[in-house]
Amino acid sequence: MPKSVYDRDFKFLDRNQLLSFDEINRMVNIFKSLGVEKIRITGGEPLLRKQLEVLIQMLAKDPNIDLTLTTNATLLTQKAKILKDAGLKRITVSLDSLDDEIFKLMNDMDVGVAKVLEGIEAAERVGFKPIKINMVVKKGVNDHTVVDMARHFKNSGHIVRFIEFMDVGYTNGWKMDNVVPSRDLVAQINEVFPIEPVEPNYQGEVAERWKYKDGSGEIGFISSVTQAFCSTCTRARLSAEGSIYTCLFATQGTDLRLLLRAGATDEQIADLIQKIWAKREDNYSEIRTLNNIKERKKIEMSYIGG
Repeated sequence: MPKSVYDRDFKFLDRNQLLSFDEINRMVNIFKSLGVEKIRITGGEPLLRKQLEVLIQMLAKDPNIDLTLTTNATLLTQKAKILKDAGLKRITVSLDSLDDEIFKLMNDMDVGVAKVLEGIEAAERVGFKPIKINMVVKKGVNDHTVVDMARHFKNSGHIVRFIEFMDVGYTNGWKMDNVVPSRDLVAQINEVFPIEPVEPNYQGEVAERWKYKDGSGEIGFISSVTQAFCSTCTRARLSAEGSIYTCLFATQGTDLRLLLRAGATDEQIADLIQKIWAKREDNYSEIRTLNNIKERKKIEMSYIGG
């Protein structure tokens, strides 16, 4: 969320426009009735939501749900045990560099890398393992630090995932020239630490899995620019104020909050979700061109999550 856009004068949503925890829990139960088995709490930064652990506790009542959270980890030292006790199963941490200057440049944050690493250690101490570490790779900015990131977490039991720089939203200044193809990253890491591919955990998994040949761990590569996976995508996104989006690169969503607060039954809401999902034609990553990049005013990732 660039400071140049989201400054002190930015008008954020009023609290009553956001879904309450009870409303989120109800929506999750409706999605579960349609076959959803994994819930990811994301953002923005989800740990900024007051008493998030209360929501986690509500959602964790179903032991069959894979409940996970993506965070920048700056609040994990305070929150890790609370989240674990509430029933959170897994954590993913966003960390684009181990170098303070590069990290702050890419994330527009005043917090240093040490704070993030402390958060990861705190999460590990209370039982979150493996933790997934997401590194967005941008050519000319942090691509020269990829091997350093692999080296740091090798033998740690955690899984680093290298992500191609994506044109999500319109504030990150994306250009194709900034993309480092995953195949180049594989070659770069393999030259120092020999790796080999691993079968996916499940159909539709977005990260290609690789393991170190010496048995010292696993890494992954997410290649939505050079190797689009639209045809196997199984993800829907629910924004904080209750709109459903069927693609990370969506231009608009469908308001479910209106139905929720107008007294609609679970069955009516489920029916609408089914209709939205059945008619989706999302394949932006497959048809990405310079023209449609300029034409589409996409929703920001900080709004609907990664």
